[in-house]
Amino acid sequence: MSMRRINLPVPLTGLVVLFSATQAMGQALCKPDLAFKQARFSEAKDQKRVWTGIVNVDASPCAARSGSFEIKFIRLKETGPDLLFAEWFQWSPGQVEVALDFWWDESVASYWLGDVKPCACRN
Repeated sequence: MSMRRINLPVPLTGLVVLFSATQAMGQALCKPDLAFKQARFSEAKDQKRVWTGIVNVDASPCAARSGSFEIKFIRLKETGPDLLFAEWFQWSPGQVEVALDFWWDESVASYWLGDVKPCACRN
């Protein structure tokens, strides 16, 4: 079986690429509004502590019913250096509880919302 190569004229190829990019950009993108309501640490159990956060989610601009968002943390450790890291979680409208395990000798110096993935806008 032989393969044939399809040659498109350069201007036509450019138009196809431009049209595809315009279509992708034509869909309006929105983001849900996320805000921390509270955060807390559990007591140590089995050498672990659980950090739990409650996030309020206003997804009214979005057509989607869920999406992802990032929380950035600065972790403190008694016997080690501070560590900046991020974790991804899923949002849904209303309130979302997120949780992350830490060792008993760790704590969170600070946390904040990082990237929130855009969603298609509600029409």
